[in-house]
Amino acid sequence: MTTAVSKAGTDHTVAAPVSRPGKLHREGRAAYLFLSPALLFFCIFLILPFIFAIVLAFSNWGGFDLGTMKWSGIANFKEVLSFDGTFVKPILVNTLLFAFGAVFMATFGSVLVAYCIDRLSFQGFWRVLYFLPVVATVVAIGNVWKMMYQPAGLINAVLNKLGVNSVGFLSDASYALPSVTVVHAWASIGGAVLILTAGLKAIPDMYYEAAEMDGANAWHMFWSITLPLLRPALLFVLITQFIGGLQSFALIIVMTGDGGPVNATNVAAFEMYQRAFKYGAWGTASAMAMVLFVIILAITLLQLWVARRRGEETS
Repeated sequence: MTTAVSKAGTDHTVAAPVSRPGKLHREGRAAYLFLSPALLFFCIFLILPFIFAIVLAFSNWGGFDLGTMKWSGIANFKEVLSFDGTFVKPILVNTLLFAFGAVFMATFGSVLVAYCIDRLSFQGFWRVLYFLPVVATVVAIGNVWKMMYQPAGLINAVLNKLGVNSVGFLSDASYALPSVTVVHAWASIGGAVLILTAGLKAIPDMYYEAAEMDGANAWHMFWSITLPLLRPALLFVLITQFIGGLQSFALIIVMTGDGGPVNATNVAAFEMYQRAFKYGAWGTASAMAMVLFVIILAITLLQLWVARRRGEETS
C-alpha cells in the first residue's frame, strides 16, 4: 500500500509499514518448539494425573486394571466427608493443626533469624548453616529427632537434669502431634530464611537512617519499616509454607510409622497414601485428594485476598 503526496509538482511516494505475518508465525513456532519439552512434562506429569484423579474420585478402582474401574458418583465424597468416619476428625483436624502450627513457628522463627543474620558478620556462613536442614533428607532429620525424643534421648535427659519427668513425645497422644510439628517447622526455617533475607536486602537503608535521625529505636524501626516492607516476601513464605504443611506426610512416616499413637499424628496426605497403596482404595484416596486440594486452594486465595486488601503484591 502506498500514499502519493504532491508538492511543487513533484510526486513523492511514501511506503507504509508492511506487516510480516510469515516471520511472526515462524518465531511463534520456534518459541513453542523450545517450550515443548516443558509443556510436555507439565501435561504428562501434572495435567493428565490431575484429570485422572478427578475421574478416580467418582469411581471405585483397586489399581492396575482399568477395566475394573466402576462409576460410583459422589459415594466416595460421602464416605470421606462423613462425620462418622475418621477423615474429618481426627485426620483433617490433625492436618490443619499441623499446618497452622508449623507455619506459625516457622514464619516467626525465620523472620527472627533473618533479621538477626542481616545484622551479623559472616552472613553467608549463617545462611548456609540454617539452610542445611533443607538439604538434608527427611529420613535423616526424622531419625535424628526421633532419637532425641526417646525416653533416654537428649531432650528427656535435659528435662531430667532440670527435675522434670521424662515425656513420651512420640508415644503419648497428647504430645505426638506437637512434637512432629516442631520438627517440621525447624526443618522449613532454612528456605524461608533465604527468601526473607533477600527481602531484607531490598529495603533501602535511607528509611532506617531517616528513622534513626528521628529518634526511633530498633523495635520501632522493625515494626514500622522492616515488617511492612517485608510483607511481599512474607506473603510468599506463608503461602508456600501452608501448602507444604498441608501436603507433608513423609516426616510422620519416619517418626511415628503409622500416624500413631491412635491416629494422633495421622494427616490427610498420609491417609491418602495408605488408602491408595496399602488398601487399594484409589477412589477414596482421590476423593480425599480433591478435598485437600479445595482446602489448599481456599487458604491460598484467602491469603492473596487479604494481601490485595492491604495493597500488597507477591512480586
